[in-house]
Amino acid sequence: MRLRSLGIALAATAALIALPATHPPAVAAETPLSQGRTATASSEENAGTAAAKGVDGDTGTRWSSAATDDQWFQVDLGATATVSQVVLNWEAAYGKDYKVQISKDGGTWTDLKSVTGSDGGVDTLDVSGQGRYVRMLGVHRATQWGYSLWEFQVFGSTGGTQSACGAANAAQGRPATASTTENAGTPASAAFDGDTGTRWSSQAADPQWLRVDLGSVQDLCRIDLNWEAAYGKDFQLQASADGQTWSTLKSVTGASGGTASYDVSGTGRYVRVYGTARGTGYGYSLWEVAVHTGTTGVPPVQGGGDLGPNVIVVDPSTPNLQQKFDDVFKQQESSQFGTGRYQFLLKPGTYNGINAQIGFYTSISGLGMNPDDTQINGDVTVDAGWFNGNATQNFWRSAENLAIRPSNGTDRWAVAQAAPFRRIHVQGGLNLAPNGYGWASGGYIADSKIDGTVGPYSQQQWYTRDSSVGGWTNGVWNMSFSGVQGAPATNFDSGPYTTLDNTPVSREKPFLYLDGSAYKVFVPAKRTNARGVSWPANAGTSLPLDQFYVVRPGATAATINQALAQGLNLLFTPGVYHLDRTIDVTRANTVVLGLGLATLVPDNGVDAMHVADVDGVRLAGFLIDAGSTNSDTLLRIGDPGSSADHSANPTTMQDVFVRIGGAGPGLATNSVVVNSNNVVIDHTWLWRADHGSGVGWNTNRADYGLRVNGNDVLATGLFVEHFNKYDVYWSGERGRTIFFQNEKAYDAPNAAAVTHDGIVGYAAYKVADSVTTHEAWGLGSYCNYTADPTIVQAHGFQVPTGPGIRMHDLLVISLGGKGQYAHVVNSTGAPTSGTDTVPSKVTSFP
Repeated sequence: MRLRSLGIALAATAALIALPATHPPAVAAETPLSQGRTATASSEENAGTAAAKGVDGDTGTRWSSAATDDQWFQVDLGATATVSQVVLNWEAAYGKDYKVQISKDGGTWTDLKSVTGSDGGVDTLDVSGQGRYVRMLGVHRATQWGYSLWEFQVFGSTGGTQSACGAANAAQGRPATASTTENAGTPASAAFDGDTGTRWSSQAADPQWLRVDLGSVQDLCRIDLNWEAAYGKDFQLQASADGQTWSTLKSVTGASGGTASYDVSGTGRYVRVYGTARGTGYGYSLWEVAVHTGTTGVPPVQGGGDLGPNVIVVDPSTPNLQQKFDDVFKQQESSQFGTGRYQFLLKPGTYNGINAQIGFYTSISGLGMNPDDTQINGDVTVDAGWFNGNATQNFWRSAENLAIRPSNGTDRWAVAQAAPFRRIHVQGGLNLAPNGYGWASGGYIADSKIDGTVGPYSQQQWYTRDSSVGGWTNGVWNMSFSGVQGAPATNFDSGPYTTLDNTPVSREKPFLYLDGSAYKVFVPAKRTNARGVSWPANAGTSLPLDQFYVVRPGATAATINQALAQGLNLLFTPGVYHLDRTIDVTRANTVVLGLGLATLVPDNGVDAMHVADVDGVRLAGFLIDAGSTNSDTLLRIGDPGSSADHSANPTTMQDVFVRIGGAGPGLATNSVVVNSNNVVIDHTWLWRADHGSGVGWNTNRADYGLRVNGNDVLATGLFVEHFNKYDVYWSGERGRTIFFQNEKAYDAPNAAAVTHDGIVGYAAYKVADSVTTHEAWGLGSYCNYTADPTIVQAHGFQVPTGPGIRMHDLLVISLGGKGQYAHVVNSTGAPTSGTDTVPSKVTSFP
C-alpha cells in the first residue's frame, strides 16, 4: 500500500467502512468467462492488489492501479468468445469515465461501451461483441487514488471454439531451475526428465519454487503434477514471458499430494510451481511435472498487412509531395521529446525539385533495391534553425537507400547522435555543419558514396564505415574511418584522423524495398575485411513481408511474443509501444526492424527485450525509452553465461538507441548487456539524458550504458553518454571498438558521488582487470561537470596492461573548464586544464 498522510488515510478508511460488510455480488445468469483467467494491467498499486485479484471470484480481494488516469485492466478469456455482458464491481476508488473494449489479438481494440459519469458501486453493462481479450480502459478517476475493482466479470459464450489440449509434454528435457535443492541427487532437472524414478526436492522451508524454460512463449492449457511423499499443500501454478514478471494460472489450496492435473489458460515461456505451504515437515518434492500446450482457440498472428498511417509512401507523381514533407517537418522540427513518429518511403523513380527537411523521429528511405533506383534531384536536409544554429541536439532521425543530386551541389546533413546516414549516393558534396557553422556533435555514415567532398567543419567527431568519399576536409577532434575509400590518412598526433583500411566484420542493416508491388525486407550478408559499399552486388537474402508481424500502435507484448513464437519476424511501424512484459526473441535469424524510430517503453520495471543465445538475430532501427519504474536491463543479448560460437553468423545491433529520461523520468540499472559471443554493435547511442524532463542524478538514474560479457564482440560507431557509473564496462575477451564518443554525466553532484576504489570518477570506457586481449581505435571522452566544476576525473579510460591490450588514438577534453581530467588512460597522458577546450591525447597505449 502506498503511503498516504494520516488525514487522507483516515478518510479512505472511513470511505471503506461506509461500504457494506459483504460486497454485493454481480448478478448474471451464467458463470463468468473471465473467472480464474489470466489478467494483466497497466500498473498494480502493490503486490496485494495484483491484476489476478480482479478475476479470482473473491469479492474481498481487489486489483488497484497507480494513481494516474489512462490505466487499464485486461483479461484473457482463453478463447474467442461472444460477449453479452460485462460487470464491474468497483471499490471506493472507482472510474468515473472509462471504456470497455474487446480485441481478438490483444493489439487492435474495439469499444463495447463508453461510460461517463459513473458513480461507482456495481456497473452492469449489456454489450455485444466477439473477441478473446476484454479490458477496462480508464479515462478519468473519480478520486485522487487509482482505479480499483473487486471483480471484473465477463459473461457470454465461447461457442465451442476452444481446441483440445495437446498430449505432448512441452517441458520434458527443457532447462530447469529451482529456488533450492535438497542435495545433488535431487536437481531441478529430475522433475522434467520423463523418469518417474527421479525427483526434485527442495530444502524444508516456505516458500520454494521449481521452474522450467519451454524455449519460447507458448499457449498453456494443462499442467500435471506427480508429487513424492513430501508434497505441496498450498501452491500456485504460474507463467511468465521473461522469467521475471509472473502471472498466476491457478491457485491451489488444501492439496493432498499424489498425482493431479490442472486445466489452465494463459501464455508463457517459463512455467513454475510456487509453493507457499508444505504438506509435511520436509521440503517440496516432485517426481515429474508435465506442461501441455495447444492453441486454446487463439487465432494465429497474421504476417504482412498495412503499414499504418504514419508510414507515408510516395512516388514521383504524388500530388503536393513537397507539402507532405513540409507538414511533417513543421510538426517534428523542434519536437525533441514528442510522441510523433514518421517514415517516408519513396518508390523508385526520379523526384525533381524536392527539399525533404528531416525533423525529430522522421526517417526517409528509398524503396529500390539500390540507392540509385530512387533519385532525388534536390535535397535531403537537416539544419539547426530551430535551435539558433546549434546542431548538437539534432538527434533521432535517419536517411537511407537514396541517391541525392543536391540543388546547389552540396547536401546539408547537420546532425548529432542517433541520426544515421546509410546506403546513400550523394552526387555532389556533403556538408555536416549547420548554416552559420554553429556547434555540431555527430555522427555516422555507412555504406554510402559521396562523389564530392565531405566537409565536417564544426563537427566535433564523426565515424564513417565501408563507404567511399571524393575527399574529406578538416574536423574538430575525432574523425574515424574504417573501410572507406578516399579517407584521409591517419594523423592523430596533430590532427583528428584515425583510419583503418578495412572493417574486420560488418553486415549492413536490413531494409524494406519493393519487388514489383510486393514489399520485402532485404537482409544483407556478413562481410569480412570490407572496404567500400556493399551495393550493387547486394549479397544477402530477401524475406517477403508476410514473414513479418507488422506491429502497429496498440499491439500488446503478448501478441508480439505470440508472433515470435510462431516464427514471424517483427516490423515495428512508427509509434510508441508500451510493454507490460519483455519481448522475447528466441529464434535464430529473427529480424526485428523498426520504421520511423519506433519506440519501445517497458512499464512496471520489466526489461524491454531479451535475445536468446542463438545465431544471426538482426536488431535494427528502433529506440528503447526507459520507463519510470527501474528496469534491470533494457536490452539483453544472450542469456547470462552464454558460450556458443556465433562467428559464422553473428547477431547484429544497428541503429538501436536507448534513452533514460528526457521524455520524463526513466530508470534502468543497465541499458544494454551483451552476453553472447561475436555480436556486432554497429552504431548505437545509449543516452542518459542531460536535458529534457525527468532529469536528475537520481531521477533518471542509470548506472551502466553498455556491459559486454561475451567474447569476440565488435563495436563500430559506439556513442555512450552520461551514465552514473561506467558508460562502458567490457569484461569479454578479444573485444574491439572502432570509434567511441562519450560525455561524462553533467550532474554528478560532487567528487564523492563518483569516487570508487580510491579513484575519482568512473572511466568512460573500462576494460575489466581480468581481460587479457582487447583493442580499440579512435576514442574520445569529454567532461562537462556543470553541477560541480571542481571535479577532477582520474582518467577517461581504464584498462589492464599486458601484451594483448592495445589502445590507439585516445583523447579527453574538458568542455570549457567544467571539470578536468588528470590523465587520458590509467595514469598516462597529460592533464587537461583551463577553459580552452583543448584535447589531451595518447596515440598508443601501452
